[in-house]
Amino acid sequence: MQNGALKYNGGRSIAFRVALYPQGAYVLDWELDQFDSAVDDVFGFRAVQVGLPEVDFLRQNRISYRFSLALEQGAALAADPLQLPLASQSVDLVALPHVLEGHHNPHHVLREVERVLMPEGQIVISGFNTTSLWRLRQAFTFHRNGAPWDAKFIGLLRLREWLRVLGFELNGGKFGCYAPPFSDKTWLQRFAFMEKAGSRWWPLTGGVYVVRAVKRVHGMRIVTPAWRQERARRRQLAPVSQRSHKSHHE
Repeated sequence: MQNGALKYNGGRSIAFRVALYPQGAYVLDWELDQFDSAVDDVFGFRAVQVGLPEVDFLRQNRISYRFSLALEQGAALAADPLQLPLASQSVDLVALPHVLEGHHNPHHVLREVERVLMPEGQIVISGFNTTSLWRLRQAFTFHRNGAPWDAKFIGLLRLREWLRVLGFELNGGKFGCYAPPFSDKTWLQRFAFMEKAGSRWWPLTGGVYVVRAVKRVHGMRIVTPAWRQERARRRQLAPVSQRSHKSHHE
């Protein structure tokens, strides 16, 4: 154990295998759109993506020094997510696409992220929703030998509590992927109408969520440039749908 992190067991992470299962493209396409919205107004000096190095979840972020970190082949930095080889308070943005679900103690991963993040740094997390058709299928899947059915889904309420304990504050998020988890692409397309219907009528039952949180440090006041405040105000992720902001002159 180092820095409060447990030793990684050497297996493929859920983040790596999520791209391989039949519904992977459906999930990843939606998640990429959400990550694009979540990271494009985060500024600083360093940004890191932990896990799934084959997909660039930071592609819309304009921090000049961005890199991926994982044990899978293709990462810029080969390292254990439970023992990040990064200095404390050295990173402004961390992306965690399905990383927490692949570890028996995901809270330790979050502790490591909190350690390396700067004050007011941002974290963007994706995960499978426990109140969804995806979780229902998982419950009735007897041979869980493939992703994502062998993962331990983490409910958003539980994740929010972990983040709160570590000093994070949620500042945006969204549910998506409301279609049943069919393995056939044709059936997924036939149920595409459920995306709009789901976000309107049962918004908390999407198969996947993406949330963003900011690291708060009590007693520290960060002076933020006015242009950053204005951009963050306009582009912030909304809990269910994009918030609309009225002009101050109205």
